[in-house]
Amino acid sequence: MIDKVAWLRVESGRVLAARSHGKSVWYLPGGKREPGESDVATLVREVAEELSVTIDPATVHHFGTFEAPAHGRAGVVRMACYTAEYHGTLAASAEVAELAWLGAADRDRLSAAGALVFDEMHRRGELTG
Repeated sequence: MIDKVAWLRVESGRVLAARSHGKSVWYLPGGKREPGESDVATLVREVAEELSVTIDPATVHHFGTFEAPAHGRAGVVRMACYTAEYHGTLAASAEVAELAWLGAADRDRLSAAGALVFDEMHRRGELTG
């Protein structure tokens, strides 16, 4: 089991996604927790590392937890997804090749876990185009 935490940032019906260098699949910003780290601490650390912004811990809300096959390797990803406000200017870090705002039509460009999140967001009316 690959245990991950992801940030859902929605603006104008689209979700912020990131693509790593050398990869074609998009993912939701976030990552794996370090030993003893809480979901919120993981979210704050990973988003700062990937996107150069600071998550406001007081605004973090659990959206849902999703499980799907891992992309490109054996195993399953369990991804706890959270919404939150942030401070700063979004910018791709050294480990991120580019950022994009994806809509419902971009579902197939995501990892399997990301696609499940998109399905739920679309079902809830939070995702467009």
